[in-house]
Amino acid sequence: MCSVEGKGKKGGIRMGVMKGGGGERVEKLKSSRMRLWMIRATTSVLLWTCIVQLTALEETWGPRVLKGWPSCFSQPDSSVSVIEDKVPSVPAPILPLKRVYKNNGYLMVSCNGGLNQMRAAICDMVTIARYLNVTLIVPVLDKTSFWADPSEFQDIFDVDHFITSLRDEVRILKELPPRLKRRVEMGIVYSMPPISWSDISYYHNQILLLIQKYKVVHLNRTDTRLANNGQPLDIQKLRCRVNFSALRFTSQIEELGKRVIKLLRQNGPFIVLHLRYEMDMLAFSGCTQGCNNEEVEELTRMRYAYPWWKEKIINSDLKRKDGLCPLTPEETALILRALDIDNSYQIYIAAGEIYGGERRMASLAAAYPKLARKETLLKPSDLRLFQNHSSQMAALDYLVSLESDIFIPTYDGNMAKVVEGHRRYLGFKQTILLDRRLLVDLIDQYNSGSLSWNEFSDAVKESHESRKGQPTQRLVIPDRPKEEDYFYANPEECLQPSYGQLSST
Repeated sequence: MCSVEGKGKKGGIRMGVMKGGGGERVEKLKSSRMRLWMIRATTSVLLWTCIVQLTALEETWGPRVLKGWPSCFSQPDSSVSVIEDKVPSVPAPILPLKRVYKNNGYLMVSCNGGLNQMRAAICDMVTIARYLNVTLIVPVLDKTSFWADPSEFQDIFDVDHFITSLRDEVRILKELPPRLKRRVEMGIVYSMPPISWSDISYYHNQILLLIQKYKVVHLNRTDTRLANNGQPLDIQKLRCRVNFSALRFTSQIEELGKRVIKLLRQNGPFIVLHLRYEMDMLAFSGCTQGCNNEEVEELTRMRYAYPWWKEKIINSDLKRKDGLCPLTPEETALILRALDIDNSYQIYIAAGEIYGGERRMASLAAAYPKLARKETLLKPSDLRLFQNHSSQMAALDYLVSLESDIFIPTYDGNMAKVVEGHRRYLGFKQTILLDRRLLVDLIDQYNSGSLSWNEFSDAVKESHESRKGQPTQRLVIPDRPKEEDYFYANPEECLQPSYGQLSST
């Protein structure tokens, strides 16, 4: 019995061991399969995420690894594949490498003035930020000036191109980092206007110390804050690079500008006349030549209404004789005829609303019947989004001015100067720079009968033979920067060498 019980025990024990061992193996097998399934699932998710990320990045950065792969979401289009086979792919632009530097802080800037005054200021501020080794926040445009344009930077300029095209020089952000942004929103920021016409050493020795102390400095005025002359060559060249390359208008403005240029080109050569005879200019300057008594009173009231226009009592006749007034439409018509400008040419008026309307434009329209404006070339629907946005309208005129056969400004304001410099950069395209002081004297002599038409015309042509945008050296007047030549009107450090010697103005 004992032996039988022993066998039974052995058998029982053997069976127990088999059952217990088999169960553990099954559990281990299930566990390993679960782990394997989890690994496969995780790997699949990771791979799918990578594919999605690569697909998203493909259009932006240009790798063509996934081109031609079948899509899970669309059917292959044979017509598209044929086009892709025939049309060579356009490579994505190669971005410059980021410049690596120790960031000394953040520079905020608020631009003041019209479009071209702000344009030049942006060039200066980028250059200053670069040489202070700080991070520049995308500039804020003026919304409180006479024009009250609500446009933001990105409404006028291609902000992404602006940032990426300059990344090898300076770091530019669309906004401050969150912690610093909250401080600024609470009003905790050091704000100041830098000194006008300052040398770059002023920014190194004074502004940089403030940025290092406060981390963020806000410059609340930016017009003419960097000197025209006496700056290192690298600084002058960077100012040009920002102006001629980084500051590109939005695609919407660029496309509309191209359409205006195409419409003009279809009808032959065209001249852009920057007829600066708008209400704000006349009120600011106090120039009332040809205005009636009601208009003179209206312009005077406007001048007194704006406190930042410092000069209030102005003698219009004296100012005109000194060449400090814009030419009137009537005077402009005489000058164009005296210069032998063919009356079959189209004259594109790059300006806002001319003060006095059709009455003041009658002489010019009679002499040159092919007058054109963006408002007459485009449909109202084309300009609908630009209404009440003077800077965007000015951007259209800027593009057309660059492409014209001849550019003639009747006053040396900011647009006249910046376009003049840009046309020099584009190959010294003809820009007739009117000597207003001489011209008003000649006009008065002709109107009084002292000069015949031929004498008047010969004098006008002879006096402007060397004022057509040819290569010249900037006039430098130490300690009187307002009277010397403006850097952006003649950025000679950035211009291609031309035949012959540069003449001195």
